[in-house]
Amino acid sequence: MLEPTNNDELPEIPGKRYFTIGEVSELCAVKPHVLRYWEQEFPQLKPVKRRGNRRYYQRQDVLTIRQIRALLYEQGFTIGGARLKMTNEPEEGENKEDFKALVRQMITELEELLQTLKV
Repeated sequence: MLEPTNNDELPEIPGKRYFTIGEVSELCAVKPHVLRYWEQEFPQLKPVKRRGNRRYYQRQDVLTIRQIRALLYEQGFTIGGARLKMTNEPEEGENKEDFKALVRQMITELEELLQTLKV
């Protein structure tokens, strides 16, 4: 997942492994209660929870939050629209048959691989 280019005004993400909710709040210019709400709305957002249910976000989580922020605040998506965009489902007007054919092909290849591994 690429970091959106319209997040240029946000601070650079430090090279740490884990970030607290307060640090992520500052890095993404989003309040902590909004981050907790987004965790419920976006299945991609799953911070590690440690003692006392404290949340620890990883770099990929911060990038995901910045992408959600850009979709909602800068591109005008609704929560539902942003969720759809994040799941990469084909949108209205895209060729859904091509998508279905690709999925069928992947299933076939995975079944062949499974048969090979069973031997």
